Amino acid sequence: MSAEIHRPSDLQLGRIAYRRGQAIRSVLLAALSTAVLGTLLGVLITGAPGWARVKQSFFDWPIAREYLPEILEGLWLNIRLFVVCAVCALALGLVAAVLRTLRGPVFFPVRALATVYTYTFRGLPLIITIYLFAFGVPGLRLQGTPNVVVLGGAAITITYGSYIAEVLRAGIESVHPSQTAAARSLGLSYRQSMRHVVLPQAVRRAAPALLNDVVSMQKDVGLISLAGPIDAIRAAQIASAETANFTPYVVAGVLFVLFALPLIGVTDVVTLRAARRQNAGN
Repeated sequence: MSAEIHRPSDLQLGRIAYRRGQAIRSVLLAALSTAVLGTLLGVLITGAPGWARVKQSFFDWPIAREYLPEILEGLWLNIRLFVVCAVCALALGLVAAVLRTLRGPVFFPVRALATVYTYTFRGLPLIITIYLFAFGVPGLRLQGTPNVVVLGGAAITITYGSYIAEVLRAGIESVHPSQTAAARSLGLSYRQSMRHVVLPQAVRRAAPALLNDVVSMQKDVGLISLAGPIDAIRAAQIASAETANFTPYVVAGVLFVLFALPLIGVTDVVTLRAARRQNAGN
């Protein structure tokens, strides 16, 4: 018995054609308005009296081409530092978040310690933290003190770990207590309930905010230049001092933007999916 071939009705075909036409018109209108706005901004900027001087100081192509390899080499340090700091900050934030959600008077010391940690490093500027770690720790003259790259990375990790801890704690507390009660009624221990029931839901709900913190960290790894290592920002600073021109800073900024674009795209997709999932649930 041959299966009948489903054919959309004329009304449904009309709706599909109308929606397709609306989508095409929306794309064309968006492209047109963007082109008009870009043209107006270009005319306004390039027509300014001081544009020639600004172009020479910030957009000198020969200088950009000359110092691009050195800045790229410095960016490689930023990329490696970002990967290590992101993984360590996520782990540290998860531990701190779990410690802050422990119940019972016996866990008060660890809750208090985790609370002091998150309050302190969320309020302390990252620049000051880097200075304290990169210059204060070596001043103690302890045996086995790591180099400034490790110390600066530790400062970034500890600071962003406090941000991530609060995001994860909010995600954990957003899970209804009935979920834990149901898991415990099935014979799971508290640790098993957190691992298999609570944390997966908490991470999924907090994923957009977590990714935004990671994007912020991607930019702030450039502050490691304050401790002295030759990263992209420090390489741009050296090049700018040699040429008396700010173009190397623009090159470093463009490279950081290109480095961040994939992660920003992932963040937008995750945020959109979370919004669609929530709307579908409602």
